[in-house]
Amino acid sequence: MKSVGIICEYNPFHNGHLYHLEEIKKMFPEHLIILVLSPSFTERGEISIINKWDKTKISLEAGIDLVLELPFPFATQSADIFAKGAVQILEHMNCEYLIFGSESNDINTLNYLADIQLNNNEYHKLVNIYLKEGINYPTALSKALTKLSKINIKEPNDLLGLSYVREIKSNSFKIQPITIKRTNNYHDLNTNSNIVSASAIRNLIKEKKDITNFVPNYVTKYINFKNYDEKLFQLLKYKILSDNDLSKYQTVDEGIENRILKYINKCNSLEELINDIKTKRYTYNKISRMFIHILCSFTKEQAKKMNKIEYIRILGFNKTGQDYLKLIKKNLSIPIITNCKSFENEMLRLEHKISDIYNLITENNFKDKLEKPIIKID
Repeated sequence: MKSVGIICEYNPFHNGHLYHLEEIKKMFPEHLIILVLSPSFTERGEISIINKWDKTKISLEAGIDLVLELPFPFATQSADIFAKGAVQILEHMNCEYLIFGSESNDINTLNYLADIQLNNNEYHKLVNIYLKEGINYPTALSKALTKLSKINIKEPNDLLGLSYVREIKSNSFKIQPITIKRTNNYHDLNTNSNIVSASAIRNLIKEKKDITNFVPNYVTKYINFKNYDEKLFQLLKYKILSDNDLSKYQTVDEGIENRILKYINKCNSLEELINDIKTKRYTYNKISRMFIHILCSFTKEQAKKMNKIEYIRILGFNKTGQDYLKLIKKNLSIPIITNCKSFENEMLRLEHKISDIYNLITENNFKDKLEKPIIKID
């Protein structure tokens, strides 16, 4: 039995994701599809508008065979760390292919750029020069690549895909990366077609507008969105004001805690706080991730220790996924987790705590440690 892997946040699952799956099924009709899913918080430091168990149900309904959890220490960090965790999971699961959306749809170029990043010493020198100039890390990487390759790669899916390719190459993983042409712009808020970005859909949901043209009909029943930003801001504000040392938390670097303390009592919303704090080096997304790390008490020490995938947690499967698990289970070098009560692990305990914090903000009430995988057997 052969498998292909995808890595998604599904925040929320929409018609573009469905198109992606349909294309994969055309390309690999005999392969099962494994999804590595971001659970409660996203790579951009946002709250998932649908909880991970409902996202798992949606994924299985859409035709995914096996849903696996991307742990919090990877799901809420920069593209490099996000890719590291997700690709490691797929390698453990013996995936033949990783298929991802791409604006350029040019895997040869991504392979070429990854080789520059891994093997060209001049590249690293340029990155350090740009960082010293005060440029943020993603822009420094992109600028260095452009100077050496004459190729300007700046779209978010291409940049994330480049992280996937580099992770595969640097570890000599067997996975083969394949791109599918992305059908819309990530930042596009235009709603003139039935495929628009997740950002556009979240924007419509916040404005309490109709999204039925942009998501499959089995998704809408899981969307009961309330604006979580006010509650998140109040919890974050309490955490910041009551903590004696913000610098211990992951991604709180270079004295940025001083700017946080300077503005925390002057701002009345999360949006206002982020915009007041952000700098040339500290982008909106970087600060959003940093605030999630502060809120969840995720420290630099924890991040240093939790730097590789230690288990495979199953969120859901169908009959094909179940058969695949039985087939590869004996060859896995790390545990497969279906019953959290019987498995003790620091990273998994952190995940349960993160779910409790997510529930506090979103008014969900699932008990993460007690949850069993969602099973869809037709």
